[in-house]
Amino acid sequence: MTNTVINTSAINYPDLVEKIKGWGEELGFSQLGITDIDLSAHEQALENWLAKGYHGNMDYMARHGLMRARPAELEPGTVRVISVRLDYLPTDAKFAQILTAKEHAYISRYALGRDYHKLMRKRLQQLGKKITTYCENVNFRPFVDSAPILERPLAEKAGLGWVGKHSLLLNKEAGSWFFLGELLIDIPLPLTSQADEKPINHCGSCVACIKICPTKAIVEPYVVDARRCISYFTIESPDPIPLELRPLMGNRIYGCDDCQLICPWNKYAKLSLERDFQPRLKLDQITLLALFSWHEQDFLEKLQGSPIRRIGFQSWQRNIAVALGNAPYDETIIQALEEKLKDTTDLVAEHIHWALAQQTARETDNAVKNGANSRLNARLIRSIEKGLPRDA
Repeated sequence: MTNTVINTSAINYPDLVEKIKGWGEELGFSQLGITDIDLSAHEQALENWLAKGYHGNMDYMARHGLMRARPAELEPGTVRVISVRLDYLPTDAKFAQILTAKEHAYISRYALGRDYHKLMRKRLQQLGKKITTYCENVNFRPFVDSAPILERPLAEKAGLGWVGKHSLLLNKEAGSWFFLGELLIDIPLPLTSQADEKPINHCGSCVACIKICPTKAIVEPYVVDARRCISYFTIESPDPIPLELRPLMGNRIYGCDDCQLICPWNKYAKLSLERDFQPRLKLDQITLLALFSWHEQDFLEKLQGSPIRRIGFQSWQRNIAVALGNAPYDETIIQALEEKLKDTTDLVAEHIHWALAQQTARETDNAVKNGANSRLNARLIRSIEKGLPRDA
């Protein structure tokens, strides 16, 4: 059924908002809110964060500067932002089961299925088109992690929740296991939350997320130093992983969910109804060695349509090498690491050498405990002869 197109001067805005909410529900969004574009209250915090270098080598953040807090500079004419939430928690997340199985790979649960960027952007585009079929002369632009915009403060202003001490958005009825997206639009829709109404922060005195962070990346409430964050250096950074942080990674090879896992509000998290967000390729229970055996063509083909693919094969192998170094001693792991050294990049080789040193040190400890000194000495001699580093 086609809607009658209405001129913008004759729009019944409250009625349109109700239609937008209905369309959002039809498109599968878990929640939708509308806010203005005033983020001036967040500009100083953004400037301070950038000045301290907490963005690491994500140069685009510094390059865009305060544009991130000024949507109208990003898309001229914008007066409102439609902010949406889409739950992604898979049915059987296997959190503790995999984090404690050190020979397995832990992948952030948002990345187990298909890439959410395309799915959400397509639906936001559809939402925009539905609005334009209702009223003419409306311009819109969808964003899903694809523009310099402060999406969490916008979502907070739109009434979707509050920004927690881990810097993620929290919702009393849905926790934090959800994606955010925005539709910038140039018509003055009524707000779903009062512009001068400060969202209630329900974190209280809880600091569980700060305490649980493996690398202490949450340097103060609401402030994350990306340069210490596992998600940053396994996904965003192409550089060598800092030596002092490698042992803290454990078996996390793509992202980290610890601050969400510990959050009390996530007992209210909703399971995703999206088939695309369910695990593919058994990535929720796969071993490190299985992933390390992939060739680049395997990586590209198997992870087609996955958000993981964007980090590239080199970073993928770098991350797995570190996790293998953190795994319990296993002769098979050493063999796999040594075999990979025959044909890899300098960056990956550096992390393989580190991993071999960790495995050798672990064998040393085991040998001492078991009194197997002759086998230990043979291993140490071989390590020295190969020129492998023996410590971190």
